[in-house]
Amino acid sequence: GRALKSCHAAHCCNNVPVSLPLAGTQFQYLVVEKKGAKQNVGVIQLNRPKALNALCNGLMNEMNQALDSFEKDPHVGAIIITGSEKAFAAGADIKEMQNSTFQECYGGNFLAHWNRVSLVRKPVIAAVNGYALGGGCELAMMCDIIYAGEKAQFGQPEILLGTIPGAGGTQRLTRAVGKSLAMEMVLTGDRISAQEAKEAGLVSKIYPVEKLLEEAIRCGEKIAGNSKLVTAMAKEAVNAAFEMTLTEGNKMEKRLFHATFATDDQKEGMAAFVEKRKAKFTDH
Repeated sequence: GRALKSCHAAHCCNNVPVSLPLAGTQFQYLVVEKKGAKQNVGVIQLNRPKALNALCNGLMNEMNQALDSFEKDPHVGAIIITGSEKAFAAGADIKEMQNSTFQECYGGNFLAHWNRVSLVRKPVIAAVNGYALGGGCELAMMCDIIYAGEKAQFGQPEILLGTIPGAGGTQRLTRAVGKSLAMEMVLTGDRISAQEAKEAGLVSKIYPVEKLLEEAIRCGEKIAGNSKLVTAMAKEAVNAAFEMTLTEGNKMEKRLFHATFATDDQKEGMAAFVEKRKAKFTDH
């Protein structure tokens, strides 16, 4: 409960979305920068320490703005979303939503804009330290790869607040860890550790807390070193596995595979392999 209480105590946010370009933008709830030796990994760090990075409307608007900027930046090949060592995000901002009516939620399609993270075409890595609860767990699951620090905790405690997950918690968690564990987590509100999350298939790697971001950036650099064009195709193909039958998914994979042969990067990649040299991709 302590993280949950802090989630309750989260301060309300300014709901006015800011639409400035990323360069020189002063974010209120985020720290946004480029990392890596070639500055080709975009890092979005949630920065509401007093509220354990509770996801208020203002923060999510800024998140979408930062994602849009990195999406348009031709130098960025991968994006990382992270929080603090204590909390990735302890949930949605409860104070902000507690008095909402059904009519307001349904009429305004409440939380729909949170889904932007899952629609980014560039690969997104969640680097999770500390609490990833409720909306925080859902935000991590919208990313393509989850790396966890040793002390990370994942949970969907909405049931304890008299509601249910509303940003993919019942859907993505079930696909990631299976029905039994997802049902247990959603119905009890119990958390799982980083180790349990790895065993269940929710996270791919666990690192010491202080090494986590560095390792996530290293993964981002590996991804950014490949063809951005072909990487987008690969991401699209893997995501299709969750939406399609095996037959349809394989058909789509073949189409995308065939499409790579229309790119300069496939010619360069295979020529470099045959000539035993490093490929120089141009994203064409």
